[in-house]
Amino acid sequence: MSSDDREFPVAPPMPLKGRGAVTNLQGRYEKDERERIDDGWLHATDSEDDAPPLRTQVFEERAKSILTRNSSPDIPFSVSLNPYRGCEHGCIYCFARPTHSYLGLSPGLDFESRIYAKINAGELLERELAKPSYQPEPIALGVNTDAYQPVERDLRLTRRVIEILYERGHPFAAITKSSLIERDIDLLAPMAERGQVMAAVTITTLDADIARTLEPRAATPSRRLRTIRTLSEAGIQVGVSIAPVIPFVTEQDMERVLEACAEAGATSASYIVLRLPWEVAPLFKDWLAAHFPDRADRVMSRVRDMRGGKDYDSNFATRMKGEGLWADMLKQRFQKATKRLGLNARQRGILDMSGFSRPEREQAKAPASPQMRLF
Repeated sequence: MSSDDREFPVAPPMPLKGRGAVTNLQGRYEKDERERIDDGWLHATDSEDDAPPLRTQVFEERAKSILTRNSSPDIPFSVSLNPYRGCEHGCIYCFARPTHSYLGLSPGLDFESRIYAKINAGELLERELAKPSYQPEPIALGVNTDAYQPVERDLRLTRRVIEILYERGHPFAAITKSSLIERDIDLLAPMAERGQVMAAVTITTLDADIARTLEPRAATPSRRLRTIRTLSEAGIQVGVSIAPVIPFVTEQDMERVLEACAEAGATSASYIVLRLPWEVAPLFKDWLAAHFPDRADRVMSRVRDMRGGKDYDSNFATRMKGEGLWADMLKQRFQKATKRLGLNARQRGILDMSGFSRPEREQAKAPASPQMRLF
């Protein structure tokens, strides 16, 4: 077998502490080709603790638009809003990683260490809502990159977006892996009373050691369970998203995750099977070789069983749940567990659009608040 035919690197790159990707894989639009070589200075005794820390850089961006629309039949929303590009949580499986290629950056370490903050997100949202042609429908917040990633603690762009949605009575649904969402309960709780908000917390596994390498800068699994409880006790409808389900890594934890979330107060649940579009596939394989070399071949073999023999199949009918025997078994396990636990027992309520009030055009054109001008 030639070196070009090998699926996994012979000498896996050393993991970086606190990072998901183990390489800065070249983006598919870069013109110059880079090749990683061993110059003899790396040794088997080297550990991830010896590697220099990779500092996160945050860049201000004045976006031209803020609402993204889609018509995908397998996605339960058609409008989304993402205050940030890139995500410091560093989840190795993140389907949004390839978007950094459009910036001439790597979907690998660049994606989780070079974050772009849309500092005019609130201003653009108010302008959009004020258009006479705007037709309100629920907005999905933070589905591409987490709206509550660490930088939000200081920049508060997500907070400003929610303030506008709160003031205008505009429904939205948020999904996150961060406990920072608890900060905004003062806005979320009254919106929940009016039927204008839903929340979902993503939990892939209850194993903290696996989570530490899989999604290194997200909240720990136990902390996310506490967030579900806190949101639920505040009267906010909250669900759990098991995404992704990774065979032989997190898949065996599905029932335990559902049980823990139901006990914490979640009322609904969903799951997505591991997706590996574009550069996510080689990044994930490098991660497997670095962290799970003993089962890397088995994992990818099972992934292909669900993807028609390929690493990934973008078919709308199967891309979220997969196909074949293993995908069917996974579906049955999920359905039996949710039925036993009373999850998804009642259909999630439709968010109430009747309270929406359009901002005045003059107000929408007003300059940002003094706080926002700091950024």
